[in-house]
Amino acid sequence: MKKILILLTLVALFFSACQKKDDTTKSNETINGVSITNPMKIDKNNQSITILAKVNGKYLTENTRHAVVFKDGKFGDKPVFIALANQLDFYKAMIEIGGVAGNNMTKQNATKTKVEGQKVNVSVTWNGAPKSYDINEVISDSNKLPIDMRFGGNEENSKKFNTGCIACLDSCAVGIISNHTYTFGAVEKRSEVVFHGNASVLPQDGTLIAVTFKL
Repeated sequence: MKKILILLTLVALFFSACQKKDDTTKSNETINGVSITNPMKIDKNNQSITILAKVNGKYLTENTRHAVVFKDGKFGDKPVFIALANQLDFYKAMIEIGGVAGNNMTKQNATKTKVEGQKVNVSVTWNGAPKSYDINEVISDSNKLPIDMRFGGNEENSKKFNTGCIACLDSCAVGIISNHTYTFGAVEKRSEVVFHGNASVLPQDGTLIAVTFKL
């Protein structure tokens, strides 16, 4: 009986060690220059920022107006991609690479005004991906209109409301970057469009990905 208990204990220890090794491997995973220990990379020469994020499987089928949101923000559970980098650090990085913010959105004008600011190309990749995908390939617009991301700015509102929003799918007075194609409320209030992650392209829920924002 003692031998059996000893054997079972050794087996349990073995699997525990394997699990720890797997966790360590995952935490050390680097994707396009970012990792859990270094979740944001700033490339001034290329005028780009890359951040680490995770696929949120819920929004591969359900509608959302949130593309990328910091995990510790109030809306950290609402995006297609849950960012591991803070939205305020991201804003500072956008300024650092030379981004010109529109800062034209307010709570009062949001439903009638489209976000302005420098255009931003957004792309996504992950280890094992055949290529880097444009945001229009990984997030579906039910109207099949292009997602047109702009550097809205909104630093003060981002601090005030702490939603964590980095990239929104309609024009936004809080998100650092948002979609010029639609005014605020198009998704949740007026149901003009439905957005969700493209499940035929994106990897499974929880997969670490790199999201790159380029001016």
